[in-house]
Amino acid sequence: MIPRYTLPEMAEVWSERNKLQKWLEIEILAVEARAQRGEVPLEALEEIRSRASFDPERVREIEETVNHDVIAFLTDVAEKVGESSRFIHYGMTSSDVLDTGLALQMREAMDLILAEARSLASALRERALEFRAQAEVGRTHGVHAEPITLGLKFALWSFEMARDIERLRRAREAVSWGKISGAVGTYAHLDPWVEAYVCDRLGLKPAEVSTQILQRDRHAEYMSAIAVTGSSLEKFALEIRGLQRTEVLEVEEPFRRGQKGSSAMPHKRNPILCERICGLARVLRANALAAMENMALWHERDISHSSVERVIIPDSTILLHYMLVKFRGVLEGLQVYPENMRRNLELNRGLIFSESVLLALVDKGLTREDAYALVQRNAMRAWSEGEDFHSLLASDPDVSSRLDGGELDACFDLDRHLRNLGEIFARLEAQDFQRDGEA
Repeated sequence: MIPRYTLPEMAEVWSERNKLQKWLEIEILAVEARAQRGEVPLEALEEIRSRASFDPERVREIEETVNHDVIAFLTDVAEKVGESSRFIHYGMTSSDVLDTGLALQMREAMDLILAEARSLASALRERALEFRAQAEVGRTHGVHAEPITLGLKFALWSFEMARDIERLRRAREAVSWGKISGAVGTYAHLDPWVEAYVCDRLGLKPAEVSTQILQRDRHAEYMSAIAVTGSSLEKFALEIRGLQRTEVLEVEEPFRRGQKGSSAMPHKRNPILCERICGLARVLRANALAAMENMALWHERDISHSSVERVIIPDSTILLHYMLVKFRGVLEGLQVYPENMRRNLELNRGLIFSESVLLALVDKGLTREDAYALVQRNAMRAWSEGEDFHSLLASDPDVSSRLDGGELDACFDLDRHLRNLGEIFARLEAQDFQRDGEA
């Protein structure tokens, strides 16, 4: 059963109330820092702590007039605090609040993403170990190559998710910075200690240098990590789509009771979830490009980045979280058809063992070029005439004079071909996704 996607936690991260709550916390901490420096009377600090609040509807109403979100917020807070509100936002600029608050929201969103990424990596490991011995044909260029196992495919994906987790963790660190440095980053009206105090209380690092804003290479890195992870999911989903094709049908995404695949063709069972994941990955990559274009701003800042970020950052975090949840559901409910894997392994009449024969002939003293020519001429006959590759080799005196029946049979031994995969699965079992993905 594919889990129904509900996003109350992620939706809350990007809610207007959460955003304004972050702003209020930053403003109060800045007053607190100045009070510790003796720049704000303690009674004013206590009044601000006890009375400062906001009403999103009132903020929206004020913004309709002033056309500035931070001013609208500060006006609403001032209405509730009274005279002591003069100490709020002292020496600060809007981006001190906007960028530091955004960092907190991006960190919260990434924590939710990391939790889902770890769950998917663990689910991939479980399925890899479950199907570690389930042989199927490997394909390169879409053409049969050599045998692999389904578990090996899942192991590959699990290790890739581990790398994605590390990228996402680094992206979380990249945006976990704040700034309270004023209009152009010079601390003209605030001591740098205020910034350090606020950031420390929020679990952020103070930017080494800022203009009016935190520099957008950080946000571009964050969005790029999201896009790369989405591209991994697209890669996994695309493989399932390929393996679900009717003439292949080695695996199939879940198709629940009552589901319908086509308005016209009642027989259809389409890989719609995997197709959806592939499509959404394009959105993540496009948003990452927009984040890179946000890096170049006029002088100490303009706000061409702001409108873009209000769309791409919430959208991308929500989308990736959704994709992780959905793909884990696909994986856990994946239908696997071993009989079709066996059929496809045998479809090429033994051609997938051509390298084993090549190397066996090399071991008998032939040059690689001569051995290749011997094997290829029989392989091409198998292709064009539909003959059994093993039989053709056995009847070729240039081969049979060098390889006896037992030696030739050993070249076609599937278990022998896959005998070294245990090393990979041992590495997989040792992988600690919780540790590697620790935020």
